[in-house]
Amino acid sequence: MSLQAPWWLLGLLAVVALAGLYVVLQRRRAKYAARFTNVAMLGGLVPKRPGWRRHLAFGLVVLGLGAFILSLAQPSTEVRVPRERATLMLALDVSLSMQATDVEPSRFEAMKTAAKEFVQILPARINLGLVSFSGTATTLVPPTTDREQVSVAIDNLQLSEATAIGDAIFTSLTAIQNFTATLQDAGEAAPPARVVLLSDGFSTVGKDPEDAIAAANGVEVPVSTIAFGTDFGTVEIEGAEQPVPVDRATLEQIADETGGSYSEAASASELEQVYADLGSQIGYTTEPQDISPWFVRGGILFAFLGVVLSLLWTNRLL
Repeated sequence: MSLQAPWWLLGLLAVVALAGLYVVLQRRRAKYAARFTNVAMLGGLVPKRPGWRRHLAFGLVVLGLGAFILSLAQPSTEVRVPRERATLMLALDVSLSMQATDVEPSRFEAMKTAAKEFVQILPARINLGLVSFSGTATTLVPPTTDREQVSVAIDNLQLSEATAIGDAIFTSLTAIQNFTATLQDAGEAAPPARVVLLSDGFSTVGKDPEDAIAAANGVEVPVSTIAFGTDFGTVEIEGAEQPVPVDRATLEQIADETGGSYSEAASASELEQVYADLGSQIGYTTEPQDISPWFVRGGILFAFLGVVLSLLWTNRLL
């Protein structure tokens, strides 16, 4: 919780002073009563007072005053809300190494399942596009709010040779720039953009990832990366098992140097969690929400209870 006008908290000093005055008056009243030498006679002359109940009633009123003062300080808290607008390109590795079965049922099938779940959890107003890459990179779906179109494209992904991570980033940036230009032609402001890239191997062809990093920084588009798979994955090539380890270093470098986030997933469930976390980071933001009305309501409730209980127990306001 944060306060927009914290200087109002000085008013709590008045509440503390009021409570202190109440304590002083109660002590004086006790001293005055003690002057009667015949305590038994005092008990007969003065009706039995409600004791702690009177103090409770006053305490509730004091709490109410404190709550009112806190409301003047304009307390607020951060709440999670869907982003109104954003552009996101999802870049998926479809190189032959994705056939590896170190992740059940295979890296490729686990990726498709998790990616489709990711598509569905994004807020409706986020424009989502899809790029697939192996030896080259292709924009399968330009940024759109049509989630079904993206899901169908994921279902239809096909594996191919080689891995061009640099090309995947350049192609994603081009799709973002084309979409942004369309919005600007229509008189709309460009929303923030991001690339989420998943890969399981080393970049073997195409543009250098270093150049892609520079290009992403040039247009201020962060690239979040996911290293998917284990160090024990293999695929069969011409009858022989070939290891297909994950190039974590390059993927982490891309994320770090472009301002994105880096994640690792060695199983289908881990990948689903990574995508869920990314969905929360990308699809939602936090905004301050004024909660002073809650303090006003609390102040009214405490003060009302204090007054009512005082009337019931002592036949006086306080």
